[in-house]
Amino acid sequence: MDDATTGLDWRDGVPVSRRFQDPYFSLAGGLEETDFVFLAGNGLPGRFRDGFCIGELGFGTGLNLLATWAAWRQAGAPGRLDFVSFEAYPMAPQDRARALAVWPALTPAVNALNAVLADGGQQPGDPATLPAPLALGDGVHLTLILGDVRDTLPRWQGRVDAWYLDGFAPARNPQMWEDALLARVADRMAPGGTLATYTAAGVVRRALAAAGLEVARAQGYGRKRHMTTARKPAESP
Repeated sequence: MDDATTGLDWRDGVPVSRRFQDPYFSLAGGLEETDFVFLAGNGLPGRFRDGFCIGELGFGTGLNLLATWAAWRQAGAPGRLDFVSFEAYPMAPQDRARALAVWPALTPAVNALNAVLADGGQQPGDPATLPAPLALGDGVHLTLILGDVRDTLPRWQGRVDAWYLDGFAPARNPQMWEDALLARVADRMAPGGTLATYTAAGVVRRALAAAGLEVARAQGYGRKRHMTTARKPAESP
């Protein structure tokens, strides 16, 4: 089934980008993929603490945020969690709700997210000004930065404890995986910070290693044999 107005196709309930010809999450189980790749791949929720910051390339449906929010709440983590996500092609609220409807337990959080974003959090603003964090509840704050991440990430001056690299596949969206951008990603990591991504593409692993990270190839989710994790040395040069 197609949706000509949003640039999406739908395959077994999963949105597929026409621009990149790639699904937004695994056909084998998106929520399970998020838990496996991004949460477990970054040692979460075990590393949660007050002031923890997660960075994400590719907000997509918001599934990674919602899964992280649920893990934060279930862990009873104290204080504040910041989730900073960079997205070039924001999804319409009705498409987000449709994509996430297969997980009824997420419905209240999906509704809360859509309500917050409807208040202006998903509207392109002054390209020279980064948006303010949006309070979602349970101490979780979302900063959704729209635009080409190659332009927006250099303007963001924060530090990330864990990165989720969830852009479309490197072969389909190479701009999201350029050496210069991945070097910037590494630069924005706190010492001891971690990174996880579903891809094990050699070009990505080499770029991360060249940026000074300790890179490992790990078991992948579902049909993917491998994924990539990385860590910034605690004493970074």
